[in-house]
Amino acid sequence: MTRTTVPAGASLSDPVSRRSLLGRLALAGAGGIVAGAIPARSLFAFTLPPIGTPAEALKELATGNQRFVDGKSVGPHRSMARLKEVAPSQAPFAAVLACADSRVPVEILFDQGFGDMFVCRAAGNIVTPEMLASLEFGTLVLGAKAPLVLGHSACGAVKATISGDAVPGQISTLYQYIQPAVDRIAGQSKDGKAELEAAARENVRMQTRLLGRSSPVLRGLVREGKLAIVGGMYDLASGRVAMLD
Repeated sequence: MTRTTVPAGASLSDPVSRRSLLGRLALAGAGGIVAGAIPARSLFAFTLPPIGTPAEALKELATGNQRFVDGKSVGPHRSMARLKEVAPSQAPFAAVLACADSRVPVEILFDQGFGDMFVCRAAGNIVTPEMLASLEFGTLVLGAKAPLVLGHSACGAVKATISGDAVPGQISTLYQYIQPAVDRIAGQSKDGKAELEAAARENVRMQTRLLGRSSPVLRGLVREGKLAIVGGMYDLASGRVAMLD
């Protein structure tokens, strides 16, 4: 990276110094573009491809996550102009049931922006009546093509369910939704970390199946080919989302 310094004794309030500094910054910026330090497409408006089918929605999710992992995010639809465009109405192409974990910023990790994704969040990415109703609204009413149940590595809700320790307030009410996944993988590994990751993946699979089976609305959209319900795991260390079978 080119470093730009101000001569000793000079001030940015001085017209000559200011012009000199601006000139150096301009040259440094030009050099960065030539060297590829600034992605060329980030200099222009980035438009998402047309999305009308579940397959196209899933492809854009995968493509956006790959941009994020590669450090080539373009941040589409994050301008004030886009905000004003979607203020009157919304038409997200995907819906996501994600964990409430602060390390899982859904729009960022899929490189999307305002109005692109209908996101519901609950610790442990669990299918509750509230989450189910919200996802029915996001798909049937708003037109999202691909509801994704998104779990992640080192999930605290899953870890707490495995330990079964007494907790304050209403935290333990999460356990009933996650316990079936914990029971399913019980005894498969003596490694605590491996057990946690296996339980988190199994929880995603079970919540995904529950989402499809619990809602006549979603089942109907799937039968009509208007919807694909999928599950995925987000790795906190790499930023990559892996779709589960």
